[in-house]
Amino acid sequence: MGSIEMDKERLTAEMAFKDSSSVVIKIRQKLPDFLQSVKLKYVKLGYGYSINAATVLKFGVVLPLLVATVVQITGLKFDDVSELWTSRALLVDTATAVTGSAVLLFLLGVYWAKKPSPVYLVDFACYKPEDERKMSVESFLEMTEDNGKFEEETVQFQRRISTRSGLGDETYLPRGITSRPPNLCMKEARAEAEAVMFGAVDSLFRKTGVKPAEIGILIVNCSLFNPTPSLSAMIVNHYKLRTDISSYNLGGMGCSAGLISVDLAKHLLKANPNTYAVVVSTENITLNWYFGNDRSMLLCNCIFRMGGAAVLLSNKSRDRSRSKYELVHTVRTHKGADDNSYNCVYQREDDKGTIGVSLARELMAVAGDALKTNITTLGPLVLPFSEQFMFFVTLVRKKLMKAKVKPYIPDFKKAFEHFCIHAGGRAVLDALQKNLQLSEWHMEPSRMTLHRFGNTSSSSLWYELAYTEAKGRVSRGDRVWQIAFGSGFKCNSAVWRALRAIPLGESGDNPWADSIDRYPVRAPVDTPKP
Repeated sequence: MGSIEMDKERLTAEMAFKDSSSVVIKIRQKLPDFLQSVKLKYVKLGYGYSINAATVLKFGVVLPLLVATVVQITGLKFDDVSELWTSRALLVDTATAVTGSAVLLFLLGVYWAKKPSPVYLVDFACYKPEDERKMSVESFLEMTEDNGKFEEETVQFQRRISTRSGLGDETYLPRGITSRPPNLCMKEARAEAEAVMFGAVDSLFRKTGVKPAEIGILIVNCSLFNPTPSLSAMIVNHYKLRTDISSYNLGGMGCSAGLISVDLAKHLLKANPNTYAVVVSTENITLNWYFGNDRSMLLCNCIFRMGGAAVLLSNKSRDRSRSKYELVHTVRTHKGADDNSYNCVYQREDDKGTIGVSLARELMAVAGDALKTNITTLGPLVLPFSEQFMFFVTLVRKKLMKAKVKPYIPDFKKAFEHFCIHAGGRAVLDALQKNLQLSEWHMEPSRMTLHRFGNTSSSSLWYELAYTEAKGRVSRGDRVWQIAFGSGFKCNSAVWRALRAIPLGESGDNPWADSIDRYPVRAPVDTPKP
């Protein structure tokens, strides 16, 4: 098999099969330009999200009845408005005033009952492994070569990928993988899970002062490691959580599962007032390291690293003053009904019987379609009116009037101050930056997280937000967009609003505390040969 021209490639998983025994993995230069073509049904879906029961009640019932009640009570006529404005005198009998006030209070009470209760992000914590778990790119390649399970061409393939992946020399791997020989067993997998989850949750309890007994909801997501008892049961046992806790364990849902957990927590908090919810997002590498030679499965070895995060959510009104953020929107997109989307990230056995996660040639096209759907749905919820108007007019002209007009690409920088894009790989970040017309400053948290911690799956979004906080960039009122994608195929978004400024050095538990002064660093860039 000929060598791969890596200078013209990126780290993705588009594959071309040369024959039955060889495959070339190539990187597309960019995602499909998903903002150039949108479907009207997803725009309508976005507006549908914003029209909830409280909104309909407020604008369709409460306000009209309020106006009608005032007119009826006062006997006010249109001709009397100017006189009222001049004299500023209004006479109302006592019975009418009492009746009107009672009706108004009742309507306001109904509106208040139907209004969604706010969900606050009190704080979050990211796990930072001990220094002995650090793995440089060169050490990873030496370990790969010395292992003896990879063919020479496969070793060289991993070398080309790793040197251009965007990962730095301080990412982390668990003990089971770095042992000589590797010790990939259930005991080591449990040890990795305990270290990551307990480390993140311990830090969360220290930062918030909340006691384990106060937690009413626990949600854990880990895609590839689902032992019995579950990971959520592991946390319940370790912290001796109360017997009536609502615990959930989400498995097999990929790198976007962290935002699925947040969305689930949001709905559970709406049904359980005065409650704390803890969300733990992690991935387990020990039992999912691939020791075969199928190149479609080797990308995970090159970019996935050890990490996890814990988040404390609350619906208690008294927590607003100390919370960092308020959850504004969650939008979930699932393309699993389509066979290509369902199969593009697939755990299976290779021809030698070795289990790994295979990335199909359609991955980039599938990701672009899912991103387009999610962003199109999110747009009506977050974009300012001026952007929505221009986008809608262009869309109507194009879809309904069949006019040949260039699509209007909304400026999402007018909707958000900060972007946390899942650090799945450098090529995806490059493509999203171009499609959304983001600056290097906007992409910095994602790129630096990929460099410092690697792809930590669903927890990467929280390392990115921690980076933004460590840089002192979060001010009161700032809007944060978290977006991630993963197997299934799914793309999910969460929008947060900062309730207060996050000062520099607020928490020593920030995983960037000892390295933020060295960042940003300049990541290597592929330049095509002349």
